[in-house]
Amino acid sequence: MVDKVLSKLRIVYTILIFIFLYAPIIVLIVFSFNDSKSRASWDGFTLKWYVSLFKDRHIMKALYYTLTIAILSSIIATIVGTFAALGIHNMKPIKKKIILGINNVPVVNPDLITGISLMALFIFLKIPLGFVTMLIAHVTFNIPYVILAVLPKLRQIPKEIMEAALDLGATPMYAIRKVLIPQIMPGIVTGLLMAFTLSIDDFVISFFTTGHGVTNLSITIYSMARRGIKPEINALSTLLFLSVLILLLIINFRSSKDEKRREVL
Repeated sequence: MVDKVLSKLRIVYTILIFIFLYAPIIVLIVFSFNDSKSRASWDGFTLKWYVSLFKDRHIMKALYYTLTIAILSSIIATIVGTFAALGIHNMKPIKKKIILGINNVPVVNPDLITGISLMALFIFLKIPLGFVTMLIAHVTFNIPYVILAVLPKLRQIPKEIMEAALDLGATPMYAIRKVLIPQIMPGIVTGLLMAFTLSIDDFVISFFTTGHGVTNLSITIYSMARRGIKPEINALSTLLFLSVLILLLIINFRSSKDEKRREVL
C-alpha cells in the first residue's frame, strides 16, 4: 500500500516538474500563432508572424551572427577540447588533477567575470571589439565543456587498445584517427552539441565582447525588452525549439540503432 502511494506521488511529482519546465515554451509556441500582438488575448490563428519574421532584416542579421558564431565556435572548441582531453587523459595523476581543477574554473566562474575579463584583455591587446572577439570569447568558454564531455569516454576505453594498434604497425596519428576517435565519438558529439547550445544561449559574455554592428539574438531580444518583445520573436523561438527537438530525436534514434547493432555483434 505504501509502495503504491509512493509510486503515484513520484508520477505526480514528475508530471509537475515537466509542466513547470515546458509550460512557458508551450505558451510561447501557442502565441506565435496568435493574430493579436497582445499575449493577454487570443484573436485567432495566423501565420503572419512567421512571414514577417523572414522580412525583418534586423532579426535575420542577429540570427545570422548567432548561428555563424555558434557553428564556428563549437567546431573549433570541439577540435581543441578533444585534443586537450587526450593530453589530460595521458597525464600523471597529480598533474591531471591540477589541470582538471584549472579547467573547471571557467565552468563555475560567473559569466559576468569571464565577459569583463575577456573584454579587458581585448582592449589591452588593442583588438577591436566585434565578430572576431565574440568568436574567440565563445571558443574560450566552450572548450572546458568539451573536455568534460570527452574525458569520461576516454576513461571507458582500455589502455591496451592504443598499444595494440601501435604494435600492429599503425602510426600514433593513424591510431588516434582510426581507433581512438571512433571509440570516443559519442563524447565528442555531446561536447559539440553542448558547445553549440551554450553559444546560442549566451548573453552576458557576448554583451561584453561584441562591438558596433555585431549582435546575436540574445542581445537583440534584450534591447527589444524595453520597448516590448515583437511577436516575430515567438515565431523564431518556436522554429529554434523545433529544430533542436528534431536534432535530438535524430541523435537518440541513431544512438539506439548503434547500441542494437553492437548487441547483435
